[in-house]
Amino acid sequence: MSALAFGLAAVLAGSGGLNGLHVSNGSRPFAGDNRLLTTVSPNGDGFRDRAVVSFRLTRPATVRMDVLRTDTLRPGRATKTIWSTRRRLRAGRRTLVWRPARSTEPRTYVLRLTVGKRVYMNFPGKRRQAPVVRIQGIEAAFPKRSYAPGEEADLRISTDAASLRLQVFYYSSQAVRPGRDFKTEGTAMTSPVRIDWRAHRNAPARLRVVRAGDWPSGLYFLRLSASDGRVGYVPFVVRRRNPSSHVAVVLSTNTWQAYNFWDSTGDGWGDSWYVSGATNSVDLERPFLDFGVPFRFRDWDLDFVAWLNRTGKRVDFLTDDDLETFRSGDELASAYDLVVFPGHAEYVTQHEYDVVERYRDDGGNLMFLSANNFFWEVRRNGQLLTKVAQWRNLGRPEAGLVGVQFTAGDYGGRQGPYVVRGSTWAFSGTGLHDGDTFGRYGYEIDARSDASPPGTQLLASIPNLMGGHSAEMTYYETPGGAKVFAAGALNFAASIGDPAVAQLVENVWTRLAGP
Repeated sequence: MSALAFGLAAVLAGSGGLNGLHVSNGSRPFAGDNRLLTTVSPNGDGFRDRAVVSFRLTRPATVRMDVLRTDTLRPGRATKTIWSTRRRLRAGRRTLVWRPARSTEPRTYVLRLTVGKRVYMNFPGKRRQAPVVRIQGIEAAFPKRSYAPGEEADLRISTDAASLRLQVFYYSSQAVRPGRDFKTEGTAMTSPVRIDWRAHRNAPARLRVVRAGDWPSGLYFLRLSASDGRVGYVPFVVRRRNPSSHVAVVLSTNTWQAYNFWDSTGDGWGDSWYVSGATNSVDLERPFLDFGVPFRFRDWDLDFVAWLNRTGKRVDFLTDDDLETFRSGDELASAYDLVVFPGHAEYVTQHEYDVVERYRDDGGNLMFLSANNFFWEVRRNGQLLTKVAQWRNLGRPEAGLVGVQFTAGDYGGRQGPYVVRGSTWAFSGTGLHDGDTFGRYGYEIDARSDASPPGTQLLASIPNLMGGHSAEMTYYETPGGAKVFAAGALNFAASIGDPAVAQLVENVWTRLAGP
């Protein structure tokens, strides 16, 4: 996807009469609060439970206050009003109060004020004119995205909870069973540890909390919970110090943060290039929205990880950062026979692209189970990830590596089934034959291009899915012996619970990695 342009009305000029705008929580400010930003934690304890907006009216006026949740992944749905009030007020110093429900999702909200014909509203990259309320849950983030056994991690936590319970879970199955975490569906790896947090209720603090033991390489979550019901999660990967399997699974952690709408600047809008074209960098150390679980995480990663565990596959898990540490594709090829990208590997650095391309040229096998892979070049500078340009515009079209490349997207507006195009080895045992259909896919789709390697085979297609564009599932081999499979649809891995799809993936796995 590309960043969406705003079709929002500009702030209206006209009669005003409001000045001295200020927002507070009626208690002690949290670190970073200012005249137009306050932190509220609506847990009913009487501490930071409300947002108090104060201002001075030069004359009597009707004032409307709308609490807006911002979101720009879908055109025409940039904001959603979650609460409103309208009052006729006399001249002088006046206040409006928002008491959020305990269930209000932790994130920032813009409090748009309308006085007559004058609208006070914030837009990304513009001067702030409206108050913003940060609903605080338990926000936490690790400075790194993966850890080897024995490494310690310093966790940054922001919450005004008096105490916390911390517990680590390993994502091991899709089924929720007794003793498993209700949201991540993981297996507990540690006992809960209680932490007294009273000294840090007014500012973020760091806590040395995780020491990865002799745990399997895989996807883990740290769960932080408070007695008032607030809960937060922090995903991280445990990697091996040295390769221990012939298959690597790369979780697309750059893409996780590109789609992260966490608002660190406090203007009420997510700090992502999907929100504003004025933003071209994202902070890799931000917490994630949705209580700390990355956007579309279930579709991109979780079902596939569950399948790996159900089928007893032994793999090494890597992040984008770990892939970056390989000095060359030759080194990657000496470590792994197969590298799998289960999720939306849209954003890669030049070094990552070089390493993976050389790996393929060395005969290394690749498996892409989503769509729109290796689409953008990004650069890493400390904790900032900056978007540079599309690889195809830099003379390296991604179809030359993946076999297919991004051709269309519509945010899930239209989805359709794949049609089998020749019953090859890939569909053995699936019960699917030439012309049969399976699944329902869309969001973003890939297709072959002039840059696709010679002999790229079409395994299945969704014809004319989006404005005449078709999705294509493909496979090719190189003279050097590399085998490359591409699913061609963004949400393909989410369907791996379908027995036919599971068998299809198993067939590809066997061909690329061996039994």
